[in-house]
Amino acid sequence: MSKHLYILTGASRGMGLAMAGQLLRPGHLLLCISRHAHETLAAQAQARGASLLQWQADLADGVAVAHRLQDWLDAQSPAELASATLINNAGVIPRIGPLSQADADDLARALRVGLEAPMQLTAAFLGSTESWGVPRKVLNISSGLGRRAMASQAGYCAAKAGMDHFTRCLALDEALKPNGARVCSLAPGVIDTDMQVQLRGAKGEDFPDQANFRQLKETGMLSSPEDAAAKVLTYLGRPDFGAHPVADVRDPA
Repeated sequence: MSKHLYILTGASRGMGLAMAGQLLRPGHLLLCISRHAHETLAAQAQARGASLLQWQADLADGVAVAHRLQDWLDAQSPAELASATLINNAGVIPRIGPLSQADADDLARALRVGLEAPMQLTAAFLGSTESWGVPRKVLNISSGLGRRAMASQAGYCAAKAGMDHFTRCLALDEALKPNGARVCSLAPGVIDTDMQVQLRGAKGEDFPDQANFRQLKETGMLSSPEDAAAKVLTYLGRPDFGAHPVADVRDPA
């Protein structure tokens, strides 16, 4: 039976973990790429009869991971696959504070994980699957902060803005091909994740918007990782996926 291949980064916690759990279905082959493997996913895969691979890798070294992915994809048999999808979900938030106080290594890591690695993995994925003849998708998990500037968040905002714009360029590339991939950089809404904990816990003098993020939590405005994951995967399955290269999960069909 042909399988639907999904490749997901940042699958060990938060919305990424929730997406991984929801993708573990019969007929799916899920490859998770994260710094840590997750025992719960392995147990779920076994119980549901799903196929799961977990690679432990640091996306700060996107070159090595991209080469490994390319080699792995080149060894697959496209005749055994019904579709192929890459979900670039991993991201890190650098130290919260003005750019003048940023640590160069910390900033570089955030940009490597949040922007360089998605571009490198996408290049490897599209290059290796271009001749497969099956539907292909690239879903980049973006953020409203890629579209709205915020003080003390220059590194994260820049990574997500870069993700949005490289997706726009990618959409133009793929539109010129007979079997081009459908691509989208999608904002998933405001989610109650570790990142939100970091933002709420930042020093007020370093982060002028801290009170706003605390209010989101106190007023119940945050989606759970499970709800957000379900909305993202629903959007991924929409017939019009890719019609807009930069989108929001709350956009109407």
